[in-house]
Amino acid sequence: MSARRLVDLLDPRPGERLLEIGPGTGYYTLPVAERLDGGRLEVFDLQREFLDLVTERARGRGLGNVVGWQGDARELLFEADRFDGAFLALVLGEIPDQDAALRELARVVKPGGRVVFGETAFDPHHVTPRTLKRRAEAAGLRFERMAGTPAGYVARFAVPAAA
Repeated sequence: MSARRLVDLLDPRPGERLLEIGPGTGYYTLPVAERLDGGRLEVFDLQREFLDLVTERARGRGLGNVVGWQGDARELLFEADRFDGAFLALVLGEIPDQDAALRELARVVKPGGRVVFGETAFDPHHVTPRTLKRRAEAAGLRFERMAGTPAGYVARFAVPAAA
């Protein structure tokens, strides 16, 4: 799954505030942060080492808009409707309670915002498109579209606007 495919489906825009769960070494972080002119990318991970690495790499590329937060994706420490969008690449399968994490994403992303997931079958914690769709919709997210194949895909969901 390429960073370009994820960034295209996420469609980060200048001035937005986005959330990335589980940034790893920043493979997806940096291309997203570059598109947020005047915006902010908040990265969230259990492991402080990854947060430090990613924010250091961002600063090294002249990106001052990446901020790290340490915590558990099953209980995000953010207020409701904080983010314009969120994304996770090769991470959802590693979260012990995926349903709780999906509900939290639906809570912290504004109505009308989007949540993008990237998965590959080569990941031992791979989440199939069918499983992702079922769980995400149960958490209140609405499926929009998918790019790729079941073996390697990026899927975009929306947080429904309040009625």
